[in-house]
Amino acid sequence: MRAVLQRVAYARVSVDGETVGSIENGVAVLVGMNTGDDAKTFDRMFNKIKNMRIFEDSEGKMNLSVSDKGYGILLIPNFTIYADARKGNRPSFAMGAGPDEARKSFNAFVEYARKSYDKVESGVFQAYMKVELLNDGPITILLDSDKLF
Repeated sequence: MRAVLQRVAYARVSVDGETVGSIENGVAVLVGMNTGDDAKTFDRMFNKIKNMRIFEDSEGKMNLSVSDKGYGILLIPNFTIYADARKGNRPSFAMGAGPDEARKSFNAFVEYARKSYDKVESGVFQAYMKVELLNDGPITILLDSDKLF
């Protein structure tokens, strides 16, 4: 699993003009699933997401997490974070889980996240989504369950 975390003042996802998920302060997370992602992967990655210390404390240091602040998490499915652009100018999408496995994994990850934290919203897998957000910082963190970066 890969995730791109962005600290936001707000974020929302719309499908066909209807908002399907939104948060105020918190983190918007683009999520890509890989073959074999499982409950152990979900646990490790979601704990990283909700405990990443990217919010300022009273002294202005980034010492607080989204869970410390009680902020929201918006999970947005995005297979393109597994794109391989090392060769040529057209990215390859051969990496990552195939559509059926990725859908099942993403939905299971969202379910896991909602059981672990009460302020989780999500986009819709394989829908054409419009994502609107206001970066706060900007603070952007890349996470990879295989620890490639």
